[in-house]
Amino acid sequence: MFSALRRYIRPQDFVWLVLFGVLAAYPVFQHDGSPPDPRVPLILAALGILQVLEPRIGTIATIVIELVLCYLLFGYSEEINTSYYLILLLPVISASTNFGLRGTVLSTVAACAVYLVYLTHLDLHDLEIIQDEKRELVLRVAWCPVIAFLSYQLAQANREQTRKAEAAAAQLAATNQRLQEAQAEVRRAERLAALGQLTAGLAHELRNPLGTMKTSAELLHRQVEKENEVAREMAGYISAEVDRTNSLITRFLDFAKPQHLRMEKGDLSELLDRVIDRFEREKSGPAASITVHKNYSPDIPPLDFDAQLLERVFVNLLSNAAQASPPGSMITVKTQMVETAEGHGVEIAVIDRGSGIEPKNRENIFNPFFTTKSDGVGLGLAIVSKIVDEHGGSIAVESTPGEGSVFQVILPVRQ
Repeated sequence: MFSALRRYIRPQDFVWLVLFGVLAAYPVFQHDGSPPDPRVPLILAALGILQVLEPRIGTIATIVIELVLCYLLFGYSEEINTSYYLILLLPVISASTNFGLRGTVLSTVAACAVYLVYLTHLDLHDLEIIQDEKRELVLRVAWCPVIAFLSYQLAQANREQTRKAEAAAAQLAATNQRLQEAQAEVRRAERLAALGQLTAGLAHELRNPLGTMKTSAELLHRQVEKENEVAREMAGYISAEVDRTNSLITRFLDFAKPQHLRMEKGDLSELLDRVIDRFEREKSGPAASITVHKNYSPDIPPLDFDAQLLERVFVNLLSNAAQASPPGSMITVKTQMVETAEGHGVEIAVIDRGSGIEPKNRENIFNPFFTTKSDGVGLGLAIVSKIVDEHGGSIAVESTPGEGSVFQVILPVRQ
């Protein structure tokens, strides 16, 4: 209940209500001892309510209405001799804490004018009397610019501290985000290492019996009589499945074994051209009508990379993009220079307009053995990620289901 009430009523609202309630209940008598004008308590009450409503009606509107009410209050309470002159500090403080220097100066000048305008209501005799009290008049008017300056300085200091705190918070959030990404990379690397060791051991253990099965199947195929078509067909199935399993084990070993990079300085655009030419030659089926658009930046410097492994990365990404894209669509390969935490880098983006990736799968697509394809084993992107990591780069994906995906490979530019 109290938390809901605090959304509508601030603690200072009670202070304003009490202050102006007391002023309205006990208005100041005039200097000649006569009672105050009956409209004075109403104006004081209106000022109190206005202070409470300031967040809802806005600072500018509040200041304008306060100046009008102050003008009326002074007019009904002895004008230039009013005892309520300090209420002019309300619009001055509001302006100095909410506006810049120009707004503060304009509000302060307006507040002084609201008070000094009553000098024009005096006749010559009254002006001679005022001359004797000019020190009091100067002091009253001086309060406004002095309080405005001090409030403005304090507000500026608070704003500067707020800006520094917001900048520190933003920097902390960015650092925390990078830390989380680094932790995720470490966890993924640990999983890859563990799975790699397991896969390597298992693959070596499987290859020996597979070799025996392959030899036995070939022997059976040669020895069985030609009339026994079923046996010969079964032997052929065994041999084909052994070959498929052997191919899968080879992929496992490619994933598990450490890559020995043969780094050479080369032209990234030429490498991508070779990959795209290969894709154009080998595409078939629904992918035959898919075209590739090149969007290379001309300022990409020569890079150090293992051409054979890096070709494998982009062949895999192009193949995945083609499988996700509808017939007749376009895949874009784009390069550009980017700034990274370590310095300069080159971003190679493979952009498709296909089915996209579901958010729940986005964080797992680079994990080994994760796949959404019915005939996939989930090693393609895991191997891609490993090759990019060993080049000192990074890979990320942005995707919207139904609109497409953007795979971004960032390679470092080493001086």
